[in-house]
Amino acid sequence: MPGFLLHVGATVMCSHGGQAQPTAPNPRVRVGGQPVVTQAAPYTVAGCPFTTPAGNPLPCVTAQWVVGATRVFVGGQPVLLQDSQAICTPNGTPVNVVVTQVRVRGI
Repeated sequence: MPGFLLHVGATVMCSHGGQAQPTAPNPRVRVGGQPVVTQAAPYTVAGCPFTTPAGNPLPCVTAQWVVGATRVFVGGQPVLLQDSQAICTPNGTPVNVVVTQVRVRGI
């Protein structure tokens, strides 16, 4: 599916409201003056308030992207799109792309 490319300034959150940030954006390709992010780069998650039903904390720590672009690559890696999907570790919940740039689309 086509979607807008993710860049460092995009707002990505775990499904519990924790803020996710890329660990290794690609500095060679920029969108709106900010580096784009590829599927190979995991995200770190901060501020996740998730707890188990028993009350034990089990916050999202990292997120690994499992679906990226199929036709747009940077450095041999698929770029991330607004509709890309990721799984958080250790609890297996998804992330949500809340805000991204709206000028460059990819497939």
